[in-house]
Amino acid sequence: MTTILDLPPDAAAAELGTWLAQRGEPAYRLTQLLPRLWQRPVRRWSDATELPAALRGALDDAWPLPGLEPEAVERSADGTEKLLWRLPDGDAVESVLIPEGARRTLCISSQAGCPLRCAFCATGTMGLHRNLAAWEIAAQVREMALRPESVKPTNVVFMGMGEPLLNWAAVDTALTLLNHPAALGIGARHITVSTVGILPGLAALAKRPEQFRLAVSLHAPTSALRLTLMPIEKRYPLPRVLEAVRVFRRRVTFEYVMIEGVNDREEDLAALARIARPAGALVNLIPLHPGGSATLVPTPARRIAAFAAGLRRRGVEAVARRSRGLDIAAACGQLRVARQEVDGEVAAQPHGGVHQAAGVGRRADHPHT
Repeated sequence: MTTILDLPPDAAAAELGTWLAQRGEPAYRLTQLLPRLWQRPVRRWSDATELPAALRGALDDAWPLPGLEPEAVERSADGTEKLLWRLPDGDAVESVLIPEGARRTLCISSQAGCPLRCAFCATGTMGLHRNLAAWEIAAQVREMALRPESVKPTNVVFMGMGEPLLNWAAVDTALTLLNHPAALGIGARHITVSTVGILPGLAALAKRPEQFRLAVSLHAPTSALRLTLMPIEKRYPLPRVLEAVRVFRRRVTFEYVMIEGVNDREEDLAALARIARPAGALVNLIPLHPGGSATLVPTPARRIAAFAAGLRRRGVEAVARRSRGLDIAAACGQLRVARQEVDGEVAAQPHGGVHQAAGVGRRADHPHT
């Protein structure tokens, strides 16, 4: 069921404007209603006390405002905060808030579960339950403003549960809700979409005029090695992904989870430099987060630093991220999986109708991993 929060601001204004006119309400009421959707959100219209009581009651009946229930909140000693949101249908997704100075980055989910089964990702173990609606994606940010401390994120990254470009219709609308000045108003350059390289979705994202950031979950510098970690490589091979990145014509980040003895060798470094340098990409080196895989081992910090230095010597900009939220299992999917084990839930089977992606793998390129 589509709600008023599923609509871009212009469409929401049109719907509410028509409804108000039919009730004989003065035109200025629309300017009171619209900010309560996203800019100064309320959980229910009855909380918008600047409106007459009769109008608030009618709004709650005609245009109820759905929300996400915070089922679990865990805070790390380093300030990272992990939230498990219960959706209206009983499913659950995760967000992670990462404070760093004046910046507050919220890592959001686009699917409940994931159809892609990347070797190092906890989310992939549960399969895909369903796509999120546009409002459910954007509401992960909206809910932060509704909390008692009302901390609005400054940056948003689609690096939580799910592959955003396999849910493009909803993500497309969610990007508008996140960015539009009449909605959440987050600058496009502060919004990053991370993808394993779903080519139709990349083409659609490239057509948008806003300067949204793109991150590609690379994790291996060759097709052969990538296939052992990410089964999606079989459907969307690395050379085709790199070609799509070139067409994208915007600065791109290559996300690269460092796995000891797998993708952190000297030959991997040289091969990565050969593809990153002509793409003008920033390489984001991320320690493998414990819990994503029982068999893979994180590359030691000293080796990650040396790997980054080697890339820089070869003319590639590279940063080595530190792990965040280790004490609260902050890698996306871990909290959900842990709750699933406690509650005895059975993961749903992957949905076969999402770009025919069922049975192929998923990334774990989260900045907090």
